[in-house]
Amino acid sequence: MSAPPSPLLLRWQGCLRSAPSGALGRQLTLLSGLVLCALMAGLPLVTRSGLSLLVLASGLLWLLLALRTTPGPLVEIDRWILGILALALLATGFSPVPLAAAKGLVKLVSYLGVYALMRQLLVAAPLWWDRLVAALLAGELITSVIGIRQLYGDSTELARWADPNSVADGTVRIYSTLENPNLLAGYLLPALPLALVALLRWQGLARKLFALTALVLGVAALVLTYSRGAWMGLVAEAGVIVLLLAVRGTRAWPPLWRKLFPVLLLVGGAALLVVVVTQVEPLRVRVMSLVAGRQDSSNNFRINVWLAALDMIQARPWLGIGPGNDAFNQIYPLFQQPKFNALSAYSIPLELAVEAGIPGLLAGIGLLVANLRTATALWRGDGFFSLPALAVIAVIAGLAVQGLTDTIFFRPEVQLVGWFCVATLAAGAAPAASRDRG
Repeated sequence: MSAPPSPLLLRWQGCLRSAPSGALGRQLTLLSGLVLCALMAGLPLVTRSGLSLLVLASGLLWLLLALRTTPGPLVEIDRWILGILALALLATGFSPVPLAAAKGLVKLVSYLGVYALMRQLLVAAPLWWDRLVAALLAGELITSVIGIRQLYGDSTELARWADPNSVADGTVRIYSTLENPNLLAGYLLPALPLALVALLRWQGLARKLFALTALVLGVAALVLTYSRGAWMGLVAEAGVIVLLLAVRGTRAWPPLWRKLFPVLLLVGGAALLVVVVTQVEPLRVRVMSLVAGRQDSSNNFRINVWLAALDMIQARPWLGIGPGNDAFNQIYPLFQQPKFNALSAYSIPLELAVEAGIPGLLAGIGLLVANLRTATALWRGDGFFSLPALAVIAVIAGLAVQGLTDTIFFRPEVQLVGWFCVATLAAGAAPAASRDRG
C-alpha cells in the first residue's frame, strides 16, 4: 500500500533532499540537539534577548532540516496544533488591534518552530530526549540553589512579594533568577516529573544522584515560592504519578487488590497532606487564603480580572481579540474594573477564549485531550517513550491545575518546557520506522 500524500501545507518540505549535503548537512542533527540543550538549560538563566536568539536559531534549524527531509504523516497532536495556528491567523486578521496581535502571532510561530525542531530531533534520534532533560535539570538545579540561598541573604527584596492586604501577610517568597515567585513555581512545576522519570530511567549512580538532587531541591524551591496554584499543581502531579505507577505495579495482583490498592494509596496520601497542612503554620496560613474569597487581596484581584475577561469574551466570542499580551494590554483597559490593571486573564481557559474566541478554547481543549490520549497509549506500552509519557501526563495535570487561576504557562520559561513535553508525545506517536536510536 502506498503512503498517503503529504498535506498541502507541508509539500515544500524535502525540496532540497537531493542537494549535496556537505559537512553542515551531515551535522544538522547534532547542531540542533546542542542548540536545544542550550535553550533548555538557559531558560531561567539567560536574558530574554538570549532566549529570543536561541528560539530563532531553533526555528532556522528546523527550516533547514525540513527542506532536506521528506515530511512524514501528521499525528493527531500535529493536526490540532495546525488548527490552533490557523485560528490564530484568523484571530489576528480580524483583531481590533491587528498590529499588536501580529506580535503575538510571531511569538506563537517562533515557539512552534522550537516544537517542530524538538519533534523532528526526537523522531530521528530519541536518545536526545535524555540529553534535553539533563540540560533542563541542570538549569533547574542552578535556579533552585539560587532561590534557596535567598533565604540566607538580604530579605529586603524578598519582602516586596509580601502582600500586606493578604491573610498570608509576612510570608517570605523566593523568586531566584526569574524575579517572580509564581513564575519560578511555574517553571519548576513541569521540571519535577521529568526529574523523577530521569531518576527512574537513567543508569549509573552519578546520573541518579544528579536527578535526585534536582528533584529534591526543586520541590523545596517550589514549596518556598508559596505559590498556591503551583502547590495544588504539585499535589496533582504527585497523585497522578503515584496512581499510574500503582496501576502498572499491580498488574499481576488479584483483581480486588488491583482495584483497591491505588485507592488506598490516594486516601493515605490525602490524609498525610491534611496532617501536614494542619500542623505546619506557614502552609496552613497560605492554604487558608484559598478559601478567604474576596477577603484575600490576591483572590479579589483575580476575581475582578476574570469578570472583565468574561466581558471581553462576550463582546468578541468567535475570534477574540487576537493572540499575545500586547493585544490584551490594549483591549483590556476598555473592560477592566477601576484599579485592577492586569497583563493577562489569569486563567488559561479564559485567556484562550479572549485571544481566539470560543473556537480557540475548544481547540485548546482538543489539543489537551489529544495529548492525554497519546500519552496514555504510550504509557501502556513498553517502548522508549513509555516512562517519558508518565512524566508528561503528570506535567499536564500540574500545569492544568495551576492554569485554572494563572497564565504563567504563556511565559517562555514555562511554555517551552510544555512544548518539549508535547514534542515528546508527538515523536512517540510517529511511525517507528522513521526513528533511529542513535
